Amino acid sequence: MQRRFAYSVAALAGFVDVTGFLQLDGYFVSFMTGNTTLLARDLATGGHRVLVPALLIAGFVIGVTGGTMLGDRFPHRRKSVVTLLVLGGLVLAAFARAAGQVPVSLALLVLTMGALNTVLSANRGSPVGLTYMTGALVRVGQLVAERIVGKASVSPLPFLLLWGSLLIGAIGGALTTVHYPAIALWVASGLAVLLAIFAAYVQRHSAVSRNAAFS
Repeated sequence: MQRRFAYSVAALAGFVDVTGFLQLDGYFVSFMTGNTTLLARDLATGGHRVLVPALLIAGFVIGVTGGTMLGDRFPHRRKSVVTLLVLGGLVLAAFARAAGQVPVSLALLVLTMGALNTVLSANRGSPVGLTYMTGALVRVGQLVAERIVGKASVSPLPFLLLWGSLLIGAIGGALTTVHYPAIALWVASGLAVLLAIFAAYVQRHSAVSRNAAFS
């Protein structure tokens, strides 16, 4: 159940990130490694948009901070409250986009994607990357290597599915943004509604399991 929820979060992240990428002409709302590379490029070449990646990185960190603080305030309802925060951010971004306030929309998107990364942040010792997949693909390679040399290891499939979920979400976001740009963020908001419902279900299921263990 927890894995399926993580896959769903990754799919939403992929959808939103490619939507922001296409709107922002080559910058990212959740992939900060890419924005850091672009920041270095703009600093080295004197690019006139040097503030864009810098502000995106700062906004992402602020979003992570806000999502973490909110999740820590409601630890037993972390998934639900953070997902609702993400939903609110996406709806506001959609309204801003509809009103022609593109900078405001993009600022809300990057804050929202920062918060989305904290939906599973209860495990600080081994955080799960939900809007970037380099770590997941590294784990795939490591686990495949272990199997090749005959070492017992866990299956790489969950990490592949996490990557695949983001890819599928990104494909959906790209198709929607290219063909129906006016509704892309509304579609993302609808997906966030479904994610919020799923989050409530997962938390209720976990609570029942905990109660059964102590009965």
